[in-house]
Amino acid sequence: MASVTLEHVRKVYDNGFTAVHDATFEVADGEFLVLVGPSGCGKSTTLRMIAGLESITAGELRIADERVNERPANARDIAMVFQNYALYPHMTVYQNMAFALKLRNLPKREIDERVRQAAGILGIEPILERKPRQLSGGQRQRVAVGRAIVRQPRVFLFDEPLSNLDAKLRVQMRKEIARLHRQLTATIVYVTHDQVEAMTMGDRIIVMNAGHIQQVGTPLELYERPTNEFVAGFIGSPAMNLWRGRVREENGNASFELESGGTRLALPPGTAARLGASATATVVLGVRPESIYVTGGPWVPEPHSTFPARIDVVEPMGSEIYLYASSAGQELVARVASQPDLEPEREVLLAADLRRLHFFDGATGARIV
Repeated sequence: MASVTLEHVRKVYDNGFTAVHDATFEVADGEFLVLVGPSGCGKSTTLRMIAGLESITAGELRIADERVNERPANARDIAMVFQNYALYPHMTVYQNMAFALKLRNLPKREIDERVRQAAGILGIEPILERKPRQLSGGQRQRVAVGRAIVRQPRVFLFDEPLSNLDAKLRVQMRKEIARLHRQLTATIVYVTHDQVEAMTMGDRIIVMNAGHIQQVGTPLELYERPTNEFVAGFIGSPAMNLWRGRVREENGNASFELESGGTRLALPPGTAARLGASATATVVLGVRPESIYVTGGPWVPEPHSTFPARIDVVEPMGSEIYLYASSAGQELVARVASQPDLEPEREVLLAADLRRLHFFDGATGARIV
């Protein structure tokens, strides 16, 4: 396996559109790195530049410390798994997996060993003689992954490989790919728009938006200390509640007042001092849905601040409930323990965990504390 390094990489198309701005990061040897972000953020373009399927406008790309900017895709020793599987319909599973090895003129015995070894890893030995039209979506995805494994590349590249699968198969294939990474100690760069995939699979995550890298870190780092308002709203399911307003301090007591007015949250002592100059300007308060509780419920943390809300929609999820509510015209979502008496149009008193508040600059979106 090998490391992958991008230094100030840019992609500008002929019409002047910049798809990727100054991408700088390193994927360590054996690391599972996920590129995540909304459609059009530049993540797939970045992956295609690593693969050699897109030219690099500026900057340097190195694989195992070798500059590969001008090297064609077939000379980079990488394997890519696409969203649409890209299997040859007239070939059997065995032939699809063996095809790239035949092009290299490898001995038949070695080809057979590699194909059957990969099939064993993925559990697809019984379908080696079938053709793609005879396979389910999950089986086709396994074949596409197996075709990459047999090549024994230095780097695996995955471009939204699970987006065509149903929910149950996506969960199953997430586990399969994560297990494969551990088994092969492979260097993997994985692109997805699904932040749940990113959080559950990656050693580290790069969040992108509008061609810019927003934050690089472990799943826990991104979840607990998002660097800006965009990352805060993108990472986590349901998304973090983000409320605009101002911090008020009267007689040594600090509170956050929603911009829409009418609702205040008491804040821990010293909050205004921690915010510094931002305390006098518009700030964005971030509260994750799981940090909001219904008073009178099974448990409410200390310290907390209460505020009234009206339930709009209740989504039962089994052991927990998603409450979509509003307070002083501000919409919010809470992820709470299952309770039988929660229903739409009911007025409730909610409590926010004061140990888990996030503050962002109202003008720039950058994290303050």
